[in-house]
Amino acid sequence: MSIEATADRAAPPAAAARRPDWRPWAAFAALLALWFAAHHLGWLPAKYLPSPLAVAQRLVREVTTGTLLNDLQETLRRNACGLAIGVTAGLVLGALLGVSSLVGRIVGPTVLAQRQTALFAWVPLLAMWFGGGDTGKITFIAVAAFQPVVVGTWRGISLVPATYRELSDVLLLSRWNYTRLVALPNALPMIFTGLHGAVIYAWLATVGSELFLNISPGLGGRLNEGSQLFEIDLLFLVIALFGLIGLAFNTLAERAEALLIRWNDR
Repeated sequence: MSIEATADRAAPPAAAARRPDWRPWAAFAALLALWFAAHHLGWLPAKYLPSPLAVAQRLVREVTTGTLLNDLQETLRRNACGLAIGVTAGLVLGALLGVSSLVGRIVGPTVLAQRQTALFAWVPLLAMWFGGGDTGKITFIAVAAFQPVVVGTWRGISLVPATYRELSDVLLLSRWNYTRLVALPNALPMIFTGLHGAVIYAWLATVGSELFLNISPGLGGRLNEGSQLFEIDLLFLVIALFGLIGLAFNTLAERAEALLIRWNDR
């Protein structure tokens, strides 16, 4: 047997490893087929279950008028603002908690208690403090993003081996240089995990804030509109958009986390 023939026979396993997995697409196609069947066979009344075609037509109308795109822009803007504020605050406080044992003893229990509070329990309080407008919504999203980042950063720096701190003392590194050059690089895997969680929690909070606080431009406002006017096609459309955007955020966060961890391990 020739070398080329042997290589050809050995290639399929490697190619199979790189081949995209079609099973999620098959599951989606099966769900879509079930949806078509449920509508056309009358398993549920049309007022409760629109056809996929009706939802697609509603999407075309919304995009054509520009209304949906404006709402999507407002939702993503709130999400980005809240995520940035929450991540920044979480990184700063988490680093302080990890580097300073004094700050950890004083502030740590409060942070842990805040983490144990259900996320949506903050909605009434934040609505009273900041109102139901953009400020209240963005604050709620920031609180949601803050929780996983502060805990991940705190835990990551706390788990840095004590020998690293002893070596930094021998080298006369300042606390700032120790944090910048030693603690944070070694804590990156835990920090990345916290950032991944922040992306997910921030998106959930974005959906919740637009649903439970004052109605304003945004996908959540359109969801409330569809519920009040009983526009079932709009409800299905917005729910699908929420799911697809959340899936895209989660996928991007997973890939970014894996990429950054590989880069940090070099």
